[in-house]
Amino acid sequence: MTAPDMNAVKSYLLDLQDRICGELEQEDGSTKFAEDAWTRPGGGGGRSRVMSGGSVFEQAGVGFSHVHGDKLPASATAHRPELAGRNYHAMGVSLVIHPQNPFVPTSHANVRFFIAEKPNEAPIWWFGGGFDLTPYYGFDEDCAHWHDVAKQACDPFGADVYSRYKKWCDEYFFLRHRDEPRGIGGLFFDDLNEWGFEKSFAFQRSVGDHYIKAYRPIVARRKKIPFGERERDFQLYRRGRYVEFNLVYDRGTLFGLQTGGRTESILMSLPPLVKWRYNWKPEPGTREADLYEKYLKPQHWATT
Repeated sequence: MTAPDMNAVKSYLLDLQDRICGELEQEDGSTKFAEDAWTRPGGGGGRSRVMSGGSVFEQAGVGFSHVHGDKLPASATAHRPELAGRNYHAMGVSLVIHPQNPFVPTSHANVRFFIAEKPNEAPIWWFGGGFDLTPYYGFDEDCAHWHDVAKQACDPFGADVYSRYKKWCDEYFFLRHRDEPRGIGGLFFDDLNEWGFEKSFAFQRSVGDHYIKAYRPIVARRKKIPFGERERDFQLYRRGRYVEFNLVYDRGTLFGLQTGGRTESILMSLPPLVKWRYNWKPEPGTREADLYEKYLKPQHWATT
């Protein structure tokens, strides 16, 4: 089995961040990402890139991080006791895109690599990541495109890979306290190492490279649709679900905070504006109700 190559993974992740930022800047056309390089006192650092107040993207965060240390938090070793006493490296690219137009969905993607080492013992490592889509107003064409591209990312690696990781995504991005999914899903995988390093790394690259292929055409189709106060108000209300998930369930957020990561970079995924409303329900027969009744239900969207 090929030994893990951290340098190759890091080079890929830095290039992926560059490419995604470049494509999003082209699609917005009015502003650029601002970069904020940072170091972590406990070891490592990263570069956070944020676009704010664009003509298309209200806020877009695309962050790279590579943190390391000699002791994992108790939350990590409680479920993986074999990691105790090992030093670790964790690196990844994570992004969340919050559009201005309510007809453009929010999107999230993450690809990451983790390795824990101990003298005279084999390293423990894995890949994880995926991407998912959170629409405010549903379009069948967008859902089909998103999942078709997700399936294309998976197909070279096995006939059942897409269905397994789509199901995992549906189950992971679920707000149990609301009894509803966050959006229409996509892909989610974690602890991937059974294929060996080369194939696992190739799969991570495929997922990372397909994200922008899945998202950008949807943005281009929807970014100029006229909208009013009603649609904007609903968008801000639904963003509240995004905040709830990230702060209550998201593994990356919790890991970053518990390992002393940079708070500004960890929480740059949160939207700049959001609303909560007590016990609100959409009016029957509206497009807002349609989101709940049709799109916030796990289903087979892929057409191939």
